[in-house]
Amino acid sequence: MKSFQLLVLTYSVSVLGAIVILIAGWIISRLLGRWVRTLLTRTRRVDETVVGFFSVFVRYAVLVVVAVMVLGQFGVQTASIITALGAAGLAIGLALQGTLQNIAAGIMLLVLRPFRVGEYVDAGGIAGTVQEIGLFATEMKTFDGLYRMVPNSLLWNVPVTNFSRRPERRYDLVIGIGYEDDIEKAQSVLMDLARVEERILPDPEPDAFVSELGDSAVSVTLRYWTSSADWWATSRDMTKAAKIAFDENNISIPFPQISYSGSLAIEKPDQQ
Repeated sequence: MKSFQLLVLTYSVSVLGAIVILIAGWIISRLLGRWVRTLLTRTRRVDETVVGFFSVFVRYAVLVVVAVMVLGQFGVQTASIITALGAAGLAIGLALQGTLQNIAAGIMLLVLRPFRVGEYVDAGGIAGTVQEIGLFATEMKTFDGLYRMVPNSLLWNVPVTNFSRRPERRYDLVIGIGYEDDIEKAQSVLMDLARVEERILPDPEPDAFVSELGDSAVSVTLRYWTSSADWWATSRDMTKAAKIAFDENNISIPFPQISYSGSLAIEKPDQQ
């Protein structure tokens, strides 16, 4: 009878301790999860997806520790449980290696933000406007309107060119003119076009110069800056305006020519 009472007393203490640990662990896990969410939110550089991921991860990590402590209250060998959990985690990690790489890359993309939603980027030949950045993949819209889903690991391990991040962009309009044409006049015509185009920024100031002496033409370059939003439309309009202005000022735009020396006669086979 005494042994039974002792057993009941022992397990009662264990149960009571387990309940206290569960309640305390539950409260601590929620407090830590909220603290992590608040801390990451205040940085203003971490995406909401990453904030939620880390807050949930911290919470469940605390609950796993609490579960191991509760089992220890009942005499269970926690060392073997921790070893089993480690082995299971290793096996899961090896099985989901590619998925975990995408998650890690997604977290880095969301934290460091080499690109944001709405920006046009080129990452290792994968180009398009970013529609959504997730933990596993990034959704993009290509230039011709196609939908593309790209695993995050393919975007993280390559150089990324962001065409929308900077507020201003430079454009070099290169036009070849004939060797017999007036270079100064051609440069003046291009500068006049740049001055009347409102989308071209006055600072840095546009510049026209000879950039190359080619085989059949002298390359005259107009270098100017626009806002990133106006870059594409301005480059197309300026190219058209330059062609019209050169025609009006009798400035030729030669096409490549090939000089051939020799006979054009066709040799006939000897007749026997």
